[in-house]
Amino acid sequence: MLEIKNLNIKIQNTIIVENLSFTLNEGDKLAIIGEEGNGKSTILKAILNDAYYATVTGIINYKNSKIGYLKQNLEENELEKDGFSYLFNNQEDYYQKINEFYRYLKKINLQEGILTRKLKSLSGGEKVKISLLKLFLDDVDIFFLDEPTNDLDLETLLFLENFLQQTSKPLLYVSHDEMLLSKTANMILHLERVKDKKEARHTIKRIGYEEYIKERLHHLEKEKQIARNEKREYQKKEAILRKHLEKVAYYQETITRSDPHGGRLLKKKMHALKSQEKKLQNEKPREEIAVLENINFFFEPVFIPKSKRVLKIQLAKLQVENKILSKNINFEVIGPLKVGIIGKNGVGKTTFLKEIFTTLKMRSDLKVGYMPQVYEEVLNNYSNAIDFLTKDKTKESLTKSRMYLGNMNFTREEMNLEISKLSNGSKAKLCLLELLLSKYNVLLLDEPTRNMSPLANPIIRTALKEFQGAIISISHDRKYLQEVMDEIYLLDELGLRKIEKRDLEMD
Repeated sequence: MLEIKNLNIKIQNTIIVENLSFTLNEGDKLAIIGEEGNGKSTILKAILNDAYYATVTGIINYKNSKIGYLKQNLEENELEKDGFSYLFNNQEDYYQKINEFYRYLKKINLQEGILTRKLKSLSGGEKVKISLLKLFLDDVDIFFLDEPTNDLDLETLLFLENFLQQTSKPLLYVSHDEMLLSKTANMILHLERVKDKKEARHTIKRIGYEEYIKERLHHLEKEKQIARNEKREYQKKEAILRKHLEKVAYYQETITRSDPHGGRLLKKKMHALKSQEKKLQNEKPREEIAVLENINFFFEPVFIPKSKRVLKIQLAKLQVENKILSKNINFEVIGPLKVGIIGKNGVGKTTFLKEIFTTLKMRSDLKVGYMPQVYEEVLNNYSNAIDFLTKDKTKESLTKSRMYLGNMNFTREEMNLEISKLSNGSKAKLCLLELLLSKYNVLLLDEPTRNMSPLANPIIRTALKEFQGAIISISHDRKYLQEVMDEIYLLDELGLRKIEKRDLEMD
């Protein structure tokens, strides 16, 4: 069991969460959701006494339970280890866990040979798999998972989803995967920042994700209607009061000195009206709730003829250094097609997308934009968000950049913050904004939705679906593949082949 009472977390002068209380018992699966930078990962770390950068107060009690923690990223000292050293303390530990080891190794599609390599040499998905394997082998009592599906191939994602559905052990996790949330969560903790991100607010409910979203939308609509009604009533009262004030002021100006009694009455009347005015100002109507996930994101029209050959690539082999990942790849894209590429971790999807980018970026008849999985590949040479988006530094471009960043809910402070200090979600938004502002007609996207809030992802999917150019994208986000992609291709050791959406176990 995990018991949290009056948890307060503060980073410097920023309150992350205030007076948070909840209890996790057997079978409870609490998903933490919210926009990037709201402190979702920090809550996990605070409970584990690992949030060294934050001030934490409150009661945290897990009564000697063993917590298994899946971090978003491995530590530097862990990356220097090989897989076996990371998983096992010694030879005896290996023999004690050998049966469970081989059982889970198969389930997560991991080859034993990969465990002799240093973790830093593995793909992102392979690192996540080994971290999950360690979690399963450690026989923990409570699971803490921070973005467990990031970089996972679809097959392993489905296994993990089923595991989380079946386990009775308490689960506290952060995820951007809407389908995973829908199928596993039975409690929701929603972290928000309101009033220009200056105040923290949280909502906790013992309901599923989809039910929470429906309930929340209904509540927001109701609050919006109340705010509008209050505003109308306020404006009516204000108009009537203004009319009376103007009338009395007119008579005060026109009254003659021969009627001092009338003047005193008017002065008294004006005093009463001014008191009403002051009272009305103190009764201002509530403002409509500003919802951070309500980003404004859409691509301006671009054009690619339906018959235009966007890409034709033939590779006898796809390899990294001396390792051959795949072979006999023949791939062609005609017109404004949206193509999704899936495949097991380590098969070379990102390497293939980079090959495509190298092929296309030299074309003068296409304008090609690339969003990498590691955002720093395109962000590292820039100081802040404004600097990244406004290459020509003209006043018009600066104004436009600020407007679009505002549409993505960047505060003025975040616009000028060092890029290295932005959250992964903010970096993802920044990369997407660059694609939008540059008016590319071909987009190469490597896991574009992986760090976006599940509440904002539907807007991103709609924008990409309505994009009029071509998209070639790696993804294991099932909603994204279903809703945006026209065709799906599977990359494996034997090459690249088209598959039907119905062949994917996505529901």
